[in-house]
Amino acid sequence: MIVVIGSDNTGVRLKDLLIKHLKQQDYEVVDATREQELDFVDATLAVTQALKQHKDALAIAIDAYGVGSFITATKIPGIIAAEVSDERSAYMTRAHNNCQLITLGSEIVGDTLTINIVEAFLTAGYDGGRHQIRVDMLNQMC
Repeated sequence: MIVVIGSDNTGVRLKDLLIKHLKQQDYEVVDATREQELDFVDATLAVTQALKQHKDALAIAIDAYGVGSFITATKIPGIIAAEVSDERSAYMTRAHNNCQLITLGSEIVGDTLTINIVEAFLTAGYDGGRHQIRVDMLNQMC
């Protein structure tokens, strides 16, 4: 599986930690913000552009609180994003909302919780069925 990841300046340390972890777990990682000094808007735009280039990929955007990246991602047609700070929400937004991108706050979640959140998100499958009605509604809004 391909995982697209990116961060603004405040999220670089957490992004680097996640890249190392994901590679150890044999994920293919695309760093959309490698060696760039970006604010959260530009960083999230880079992540969403890379996500759209990789069919079936999932993505992670990191800023200080996760909110700025979330707001930016939801402005992009065809992207379903969720700002999460716990494992259950990460799992359920994938399972019920077919979420493609989660946003994390580097000043909200610690290292271990971040890894647990990302693992929950990446290992969850989309349940489809009755949930597809709402996913279709979200996609029609774009």
